[in-house]
Amino acid sequence: MSNATSNFRIIDTPSGLKDIVNELDGQKTLAVDLEADSMYHFKEKVCLLQMAAEHIWLVIDPLAVRDLSPLIPIFSNPSITKIFHGADYDIRSLYRDFKIEINNLFDTEIACRFLGSRESGLNAVLGKWFNIHLDKKYQRKDWSKRPLSKAMLTYGAEDVKHLISLHEVLIQELDRKNRLAWVDEECALLSRVRPPENNNQPLYLKFKGAGRLKGRSLAVLENLLQLRKIIAEKKDRPLFKILGNETLLKMAMTRPLTIKQLTSMRVLSKRQIDMYGRQLLDTIETGLRIPEKNLPVYPRKKPQHVSDLVPARIEVLKKWRNDCAASLELDPGLVCNKSLMTAIAVEHPLIIKDLDTIAEMKNWQRKEFGHEITEVMKKVR
Repeated sequence: MSNATSNFRIIDTPSGLKDIVNELDGQKTLAVDLEADSMYHFKEKVCLLQMAAEHIWLVIDPLAVRDLSPLIPIFSNPSITKIFHGADYDIRSLYRDFKIEINNLFDTEIACRFLGSRESGLNAVLGKWFNIHLDKKYQRKDWSKRPLSKAMLTYGAEDVKHLISLHEVLIQELDRKNRLAWVDEECALLSRVRPPENNNQPLYLKFKGAGRLKGRSLAVLENLLQLRKIIAEKKDRPLFKILGNETLLKMAMTRPLTIKQLTSMRVLSKRQIDMYGRQLLDTIETGLRIPEKNLPVYPRKKPQHVSDLVPARIEVLKKWRNDCAASLELDPGLVCNKSLMTAIAVEHPLIIKDLDTIAEMKNWQRKEFGHEITEVMKKVR
């Protein structure tokens, strides 16, 4: 059944979802947002899905309607523009939980950055264009709890209410500045992101700072990461609410063996030491007993041999990039980021055709700046 609350509908039954899919089919634009519970649970999930279209405004409760597969054709339909604001996390989450893929994405946050907006958060953007200011007090609430209050439901629904109007004004501005194709390509690339897969690889491979550790400390870190994961899953809590990354890194480097040593590090609260102290020490000791020949080695890419002329080319490119970005009133990283500048400097393209070998370069960059880049490269060896 569908309930009316503040002019939007709540979809919490399979039949209600089926009805709304029929209404959404044939729409030209569909604004989308979601709320998840990553701050509260070990395995995060989508807890609310908000949508708006012409004469349609609704929230879907995925905890009540578990099967959202009827929405798959809507999201994959290239005739319907799906409007998100800051879509990266949403795209990954929808695919992870429901195998929903987005075709024909328009990300208003990306559009704002390509229009030179210094602040691209939804609240700032709506304030700039429509003098609308959203109340964000429920942003960090636990969206997995039921029932959701009327105020929380309204908060979620408000996030999509103005996206279609925002899309319309941004399209006009992008078209006026001849940058619509730039954003279209960026959005098409973004629509293909997917959640990361672990593939039973060591946890330290995705841990910031692990590359600084040698074998013994790296082994201890991996053991600590595995322990944290086990505890977090058992307690159904996010990893960071069990033990912070900096704490684990310091323990892996210092490798305390007694409660006294652990306490003197001052990286754990008394409560954490009471709950996990003995387990942490046992885990560290286990890492210290690993035979030398079995210690992990952090994988490093062999440095690519590049010409000594590359740094000078990068400097020339950087000056061109910064001047170009200033004239366009854009963030320099949007015009040409560090990775792309390095790739260009290595390849040293002198004609437009040479740019085809640079995988990091997007089509809009090649078309818009290709001639300028090759001319800049002709000025350096």
